[in-house]
Amino acid sequence: MSSRDPASDQLVNYKKKQTEKTHIVTGHGAPVDNRGASLTAGPRGPILLQDITFLDELAHFDRERIPERVVHAKGAGAFGYFEVTHDITKYTKASVFSKIGKKTPIAVRFSTVGGESGSADTVRDPRGFAVKFYTEDGIWDLVGNNTPIFFIRDPLLFPVFIHTQKRNPATHLKDCDMFWDFISLRPESTHQVMFLFSDRGIPDGYRHMNGYGSHTFKLVNDKNEAVYAKFHYKTNQGIKNLFAQKATDVAASDPDYSIRDLYNAISRGQHPSWSFYIQVMTFEQAEKFKWNPFDLTKVWPHSDYPLIPVGKLVLDRNPANYFAEVEQIAFSPAHMIPGIEPSPDKMLQGRLFSYSDTHRHRLGANYLQIPVNCPYRTRITNYQRDGPQTFTNNQEGAPNYYPNSFSGPEDAPHAAITKFTPTGDVARYNTGDDDNFSQPSIFWKKTLKPEERDRLVQNIVDHLKDAADFIQERTVKNFSQVDAEFGRRLTEGLRKHAKNNIIASANL
Repeated sequence: MSSRDPASDQLVNYKKKQTEKTHIVTGHGAPVDNRGASLTAGPRGPILLQDITFLDELAHFDRERIPERVVHAKGAGAFGYFEVTHDITKYTKASVFSKIGKKTPIAVRFSTVGGESGSADTVRDPRGFAVKFYTEDGIWDLVGNNTPIFFIRDPLLFPVFIHTQKRNPATHLKDCDMFWDFISLRPESTHQVMFLFSDRGIPDGYRHMNGYGSHTFKLVNDKNEAVYAKFHYKTNQGIKNLFAQKATDVAASDPDYSIRDLYNAISRGQHPSWSFYIQVMTFEQAEKFKWNPFDLTKVWPHSDYPLIPVGKLVLDRNPANYFAEVEQIAFSPAHMIPGIEPSPDKMLQGRLFSYSDTHRHRLGANYLQIPVNCPYRTRITNYQRDGPQTFTNNQEGAPNYYPNSFSGPEDAPHAAITKFTPTGDVARYNTGDDDNFSQPSIFWKKTLKPEERDRLVQNIVDHLKDAADFIQERTVKNFSQVDAEFGRRLTEGLRKHAKNNIIASANL
């Protein structure tokens, strides 16, 4: 028993803290005399309809699962604070950054993306890294990943892209053809795919990976001056990754590895932290930037737009109950506060609608009243009322229409967004042929070390070998545009697999 970790000892520790004896009650609070037996006519039954304890138990059990998240289904959560260490008020009036030393409560959820709730933590997959700031101006959700980029740049493609990460509708199996067919037909995905199949594609737990807001946002100061910005959070535990074979071994021995690691670290007082930075680009610089500054498949080079230190994220509390505080937590990029605004980033624009919409489907129209989602540091005064699962006093007798003459809440002019003038003809602009390979080429030549390039090639070959031949050829052609050597080595690796398969078939 002495060698068990905090996660294994959760129930033991709970028992130690209990000082009072409690009794079982029904959902409506009535005491239950015997929880181990149904109410029956005689010892052999049948069960009576008047057994309210039984009906209460089964009716709740039938409804205790909410719809699984379409993406980011499996994850871990924790709570802590954000502390400002550097002044950036010249860029933003956001209250969370108002002064050095200020602390704001936060909640963080880490997750894998493509798998179901029961999938392994050590699969090759991007990791979600979502931060909820409970500010005095409301909730700010910074909903990002452990990658600074993404597979696509147009949100209309998002649902079909996610389908390729899920299961074949006929076989109900993960399908290599689906994945690589889409990737090779949309070469803007090249940058993210290289990141995914590099060493950082499988982080060693959630504590040892960076986080990124990924999108381009707009920061506005108290003079109504605006700049574009990106958010970064760098792990203070150091980057650590799992190589492919080790990840496979861990998936078999401990599929909940990352959840366990985070829970145990916090329980032991090893509170993980991340240093928080921004990149800033002026509107004038954006006009002259060699790439589209709102393209989610691109990064802003640090040499041109250096990281500016802001503060730190610290996680020091595990959830008291996973369902209440992690399964029900709901993040949305649309949740911003004055001083932080959206940019023309197409993927961000699409997410502004999608996330809140899916939460209303999963959790109900009043999901923001659930304690973990509630902007508890502000008072809710608006004209929204009613709906299923209204947990509050429903704003009592305050007028529910606007405008009114009875002291209802008024407009807040200080919260107005900055004015901007969109330009251009309205049309569907297919960006598939934009510059898709220059940044991946930099990643191959300058970011990756020789041994990391070796593993990237091998990881892609090991996955791509199971795709149809014509998909392999198209994929290699795309990677050859990143670098000719890259394409050549992939071709050699795939040929070796094909040769080995022929030999193995002959031996049979």
